[in-house]
Amino acid sequence: MTEDATGERLRRWRLVLGGDTADGTRHTLSGQDAAIDGALTALYGRDDNPTAGRERAGGLGASAPSVARWLGDIRTYFPTSVVQVMQRDAIDRLGLGTLLLEPEMLEAVEADVHLVGTLLSLTKAMPETTRETAREVVRKVVEDLEKRLATRTRATLTGALDRGARVRRPRHGDIDWNRTVAANLRHYLPEHGTVVPERLVGYGRASRAVKKEVVLCVDQSGSMASSVVYASVFGAVLASMRAVATRLVVFDTEVVDLTERLDDPVDVLFATRLGGGTDINRALAYCQSRITRPADTVLVLISDLYEGGIRDEMLKRVAAIKASGAQFVSLLALSDEGAPAYDREHAAALAALGAPAFACTPDLFPEVMAAAIEKRPLPTPDAGAAGPDSPR
Repeated sequence: MTEDATGERLRRWRLVLGGDTADGTRHTLSGQDAAIDGALTALYGRDDNPTAGRERAGGLGASAPSVARWLGDIRTYFPTSVVQVMQRDAIDRLGLGTLLLEPEMLEAVEADVHLVGTLLSLTKAMPETTRETAREVVRKVVEDLEKRLATRTRATLTGALDRGARVRRPRHGDIDWNRTVAANLRHYLPEHGTVVPERLVGYGRASRAVKKEVVLCVDQSGSMASSVVYASVFGAVLASMRAVATRLVVFDTEVVDLTERLDDPVDVLFATRLGGGTDINRALAYCQSRITRPADTVLVLISDLYEGGIRDEMLKRVAAIKASGAQFVSLLALSDEGAPAYDREHAAALAALGAPAFACTPDLFPEVMAAAIEKRPLPTPDAGAAGPDSPR
């Protein structure tokens, strides 16, 4: 190994190990490396087990100016994805959530879905001087999510809604080639290796009439913060589609219908109340009472299934909703984190009713909704699905 390669390796180990006397590198940092080490030490510098012989000095303290400087430093030295992780760790490890109640702190942070969840959990304690800044931070994240998700969601669901209507003389762009080939197989010409399409089968043009009703029933307990954010964005996107009548209901031990606010997902988010207990049965009872066309309705429950209400009544209600002809979808989470902690017994019980519960990423959600609208099997990810044989 060359001397340069050895030096680079020691440098990396020094940054990882933190420079204690026992780290074994004997490597001294300078310049930007020293600044990076200082930013890492401020956050991760204190070992949780002082008996292990390591106790690096550090910490951000409670000073807003020092935190603002630190936030600026990490944005200088690390990519956005790393900055967001470090911010979350700072909130968890150092209790910096209360500093987010100060406008200057909100202006310094790198906004993401997790930060929005933290802000929403602090809304009760948030002073009026901070609330407007917080709304701007939340709005920026929401607008970025809408740009990322809206086009694909509308395209996927519009296709699913239109595939139910068929026409005999479609325009070229509206031809359903799979069905056209299947309908004309008797006209196969083996010498040419082709099918002569005597009859064309096409997709129907979208109409202005409401074709489907979607009910999003979202658990707003503290562990579901990211899911609440994504559900609000998707609710606004669905509400913008004329062919879909969308209802958004959030719940803990109380049930709140936020449908009237769906034109602005930021208003939806600030109307939520993260934390508290969970009464899924009560929420489903409300949603069930609002279903007017079961055969054309998709009800999406987004919850970790830790039921604080009446378990048997909840399961009976799900069975009744499915028996009425409505499509029932159970998502353990709607976020990028994968499967969360969830009640495996309830997940297995739902799977036994034909409603497997699984964690869904925002990118997969349009496909899940399209399958539910077309009454096809849901594209459940194997790793996140919870069925009758799932471990408990």
